[in-house]
Amino acid sequence: MLNFAIYGCGVISKTHAAALQDIAGAQLVACADFNPAAAESFAQVNSIQMLPDWNALLESPDIDAVCICTPSGTHAPLAIEALNAGKHVVLEKPMALNTAQCDEIIETVQRTGRKITVISQLRTSPDIIRAKELLERGDLGKVIMTQLHMCYYRPDTYYQGSWRGTKEMDGGGALMNQGIHGVDLLRYLMGPVKQLKSVVRTLLHDIEVEDAAVAALEFECGAIGVITASTATHPGYDREIKIYGTRGGMEFKEDKLIRLVLDGVEQPCGEFVSAGAANSNLLLDYRGHARQLDAFVRAIGGENTRYSDHFDGRQAVELIETIYRETI
Repeated sequence: MLNFAIYGCGVISKTHAAALQDIAGAQLVACADFNPAAAESFAQVNSIQMLPDWNALLESPDIDAVCICTPSGTHAPLAIEALNAGKHVVLEKPMALNTAQCDEIIETVQRTGRKITVISQLRTSPDIIRAKELLERGDLGKVIMTQLHMCYYRPDTYYQGSWRGTKEMDGGGALMNQGIHGVDLLRYLMGPVKQLKSVVRTLLHDIEVEDAAVAALEFECGAIGVITASTATHPGYDREIKIYGTRGGMEFKEDKLIRLVLDGVEQPCGEFVSAGAANSNLLLDYRGHARQLDAFVRAIGGENTRYSDHFDGRQAVELIETIYRETI
């Protein structure tokens, strides 16, 4: 049985706690937070031990793994400290604020022999798995074009008095924070990007990072594509991913396949029900986290499972970093 602790008892910690309850071979035993009141409340709700601080968590011999659920700017240093303390790590997105920090984490993973998984829960969606298989088999023919649209909305109150929207702690805006899951999925499905050009702007909010961005991409597979991302598009719209090839195409809303055409024939798809992520940072469905954490726990136990490791986590950060750099 792997004993987990959660560090950072904010919004996303509830999702991790719910996910761990669904996993055989794992249990949540403790929590800590820089705000003792938050940790105390979280411990009472989940009937677990409250630890006084981060150092106490690292020093506890009873904790095998830690879920890091803190602001983005703290991810890299906390992950490195946890790995050096002999803990396995579940790291919320983004892995880090830049690829240099990602590489520090990767070096620490390789040196310590501990395992890390970077949360990319949408990769575990049955429809995403199906799409990946279709693309790898070549069922869409030669892939020609793709589109990723993430036209979200966040009110001014979302940023006020918060680390969100700051360069130091958020690292970026509509792409690095709200849009990173979509970027991760596009990179996962389409493969590496050969070159790109972008326009990155702050058009509505009084923040240090972007609330609107557009990028035109050419992938190594030869396809071309577009990414649009925003937190300024009222009232907010569900993420869409579209991939078109010479034999067919597929269209997603969030991680749900809503249309699939192969050789001119419409294929059966499920219905889409919006979870409200387009205008809220609350994640109500914990099942993706549970699937990813289950694979991670089994990998620690010696099974050959796919769990979104440190190399996977780096990919999305690298692509977003390139979009920020290659502006016109």
